[in-house]
Amino acid sequence: MLLHVNCEIGFILPEPTAIVLMLHLHPSLSFRTRRFERLETVPYVPVMKYFDIYGNQCARVHVPAGHVVFRNDAIVEDNGLTDPQASNARQHSVQDLPDDALLFLLASRYCEVDSELKEIAWNTFGHLPAGWPLVQAVCDFVHRHVRFDYMQARATRTALDVYRERIGVCRDYMHLAITFCRCLNIPARYCTGYLGDIGVPRAASPMDFSAWFEVYLGGNWYAFDARNNIPRIGRTLMARGRDAADVALTTTFGVNKLESFKVVTEEIFSMSMA
Repeated sequence: MLLHVNCEIGFILPEPTAIVLMLHLHPSLSFRTRRFERLETVPYVPVMKYFDIYGNQCARVHVPAGHVVFRNDAIVEDNGLTDPQASNARQHSVQDLPDDALLFLLASRYCEVDSELKEIAWNTFGHLPAGWPLVQAVCDFVHRHVRFDYMQARATRTALDVYRERIGVCRDYMHLAITFCRCLNIPARYCTGYLGDIGVPRAASPMDFSAWFEVYLGGNWYAFDARNNIPRIGRTLMARGRDAADVALTTTFGVNKLESFKVVTEEIFSMSMA
């Protein structure tokens, strides 16, 4: 099937401002892109692209004062299947992990592995079988423990805050699950992207970007989602990092006011199989 993904973000800026954008699709999706991205700025300014240390495609702009809008649009092919499941995927010993996975065992801005959550993780999950069942148990716990409330979103909320407050949005669910996994010696990384209501009842709230996380098991990275806690269709990756701090959609180096925000993910064509 084909997915149309689109976003539009508008700001009011009191003076000319430098902004870093992470609105591109992840480079790993290039072979699935059927209509290539069109990142637009209104008014037009030059866009300078680069790749960050996690392999995400970023853009730098310097925009004038006033009303500024950023748009991106693409069509991506998706296999129409739910997230891959590998219930027998084994957990690696730390000494056997690849070098590039070790970073995702460490504490980061929103994931305090070096806090009381380590003891909580081992007391809660330490008796369970390692590997896939352990990660699923973490997701089950976080899914039950946290109540979703968009009106309670807070940019400074860490995994420990989520555990104590038991409330948050999708990024908060992922931060707590990621932290538990890292405490249990399972590499876990944060993901952001598009996830439409495909194969599930349509949500009443306006569409937004989504968060999920990936863990390294059995030699591969697998997607998990502690908020929805069911395999989903159509995850369209934009960026990966240690936590939400690494994958901010816009980083504005100056005073700004968010004026508009729109996200679209929709199925536009289902491919028939012979």
